[in-house]
Amino acid sequence: MFTVTLLFCWFIAFLWAVRTYIALRNLPKVPNLLGEEYSGLLPVSQQASITVIVPACNEEQAIEGTLRSLLASEGVQLEILAVNDRSTDATGAIMDRVAEESHAQGKNIRVLHLQELPSGWMGKTHAMAAAARQAASSWLLFTDGDVLFRKDTLQRALAYATREQADHLVIFPTLILKTFGERMMVGILQTLTLLVGRPWNVANPKAKRDTTGFGQFNLIRRDVYHAIGGFEALRMEVLEDLRFGFEVKRQGYRQHVAFGRDLIHFHWAYGALGIMRNLTKNAFAASRYRPVQLLGTCIGLGIIYLGPVLGFFGPASLRIASLASLAILCISYWLLGRYYNRVPVFHVCTLPLAACLLLYAMLRSMTLALTQSGVTWRGTFYPLAELKKHAGPLP
Repeated sequence: MFTVTLLFCWFIAFLWAVRTYIALRNLPKVPNLLGEEYSGLLPVSQQASITVIVPACNEEQAIEGTLRSLLASEGVQLEILAVNDRSTDATGAIMDRVAEESHAQGKNIRVLHLQELPSGWMGKTHAMAAAARQAASSWLLFTDGDVLFRKDTLQRALAYATREQADHLVIFPTLILKTFGERMMVGILQTLTLLVGRPWNVANPKAKRDTTGFGQFNLIRRDVYHAIGGFEALRMEVLEDLRFGFEVKRQGYRQHVAFGRDLIHFHWAYGALGIMRNLTKNAFAASRYRPVQLLGTCIGLGIIYLGPVLGFFGPASLRIASLASLAILCISYWLLGRYYNRVPVFHVCTLPLAACLLLYAMLRSMTLALTQSGVTWRGTFYPLAELKKHAGPLP
C-alpha cells in the first residue's frame, strides 16, 4: 500500500512537471499585442470601423470608467452601444450623462435602455443580442461594464486581426488584484490553465477543442457573428463567452487569442469570498449541469491539489515527492505570472486553502442549483430545466 501511495505522489509531481514544461515551451508562441508591429496609428482611410457593445446591469460604480476609457480610444472608427439591462441603480443615468457629454465632443455613443427580459433569455445574452441588431460596423466587440481599456487597445487588436485575417480575436484580460484572498484564488485558477488550457493551439484550425472566449474582450467580424447565429443561438447560456468561442471554432472560422498586459483590465470580485460567489454561479454550468461530471472533477482536483500536501504527513520518501510537487508549482506560478496575472510565488503555500475553497464553491454551485431548481443571478431567477435544455457542448 505504501509503495502505491509513493508512486501516486510521484505521478502527481510528474503531471505538474509535464504540464509546466509544455506551457514553458509553448506560451511564448502566443502573440503579444504589445509588440511594436501593432503600435502605429493607421490613416483614417485605413481605419476599420468597430462597434463596442457594453451590457451593464447595476454597474454604477464602474460603468463611467469603462465608457470614458473606450471614448479615449485612438486609431479606429468607433461606435459605442451602451446597454442598460434593467438596472435598479444609477447605471442608466450615468450612461445617459456620458453619452450627452460625448455627443457635444462629436463622439458616437448610443444608450439602449432595456426594461424587460423576454422569456427564454439570460439577461446578458439578451442585452448583447439586442445591441448587435443595431450595429452597423464591420467589427463587433463584446465587453463588460467594468472593464478599462488603454487608448491603443482597439487599434492594436484590429491591426492584429487584419494582419492575421482573424474572424474572432480574444485578448487575455489583466485582473486588478486588491486583496490577499483575490491573489490566492486567482493563483489556483491560473494553475488550472496548465491542466486544461492550450492557448497556443487556438489559432490552429485542426485543433477543434482548443477554443477560447472571455466576456471582457470578444472581437468578431459582424458577418461571422451573424453566420454563427449570434447570441440568439445562446439565449440561456450562463457561460456565453466560452460557448461563443466554441461555436466560432466549431463552425470553421479563424479564431485567435493574444496576450497584452493591461490593454484591458478589470476587478473581477472583491476578496476570496467574492470570487467564490462568481464561481458558485459558473461551476455547475461548466459541467453542463451534470452532477456526476462535477463530482468527478472535484475528486480529480482534490487529489491533484491536496495529494502533495498529505504527503508531508508521511515518511521521508513521501515528503520528498511532495517537495518536488511544491517546487514545480513554484515554477508554474512564476511562469503564469509572466503571461497572465502576477501572483507572488509564495502563494503556493496558500494552495491547500485555495483548493478547499475552490472545491467548496463547486459543490455549493451544484447544491444550490439542485435544491433551488435554478440559478439566481443579478436578481433574476433562471430555472434549471431551461438551463439544461439550452446547455450546448463545451470543449
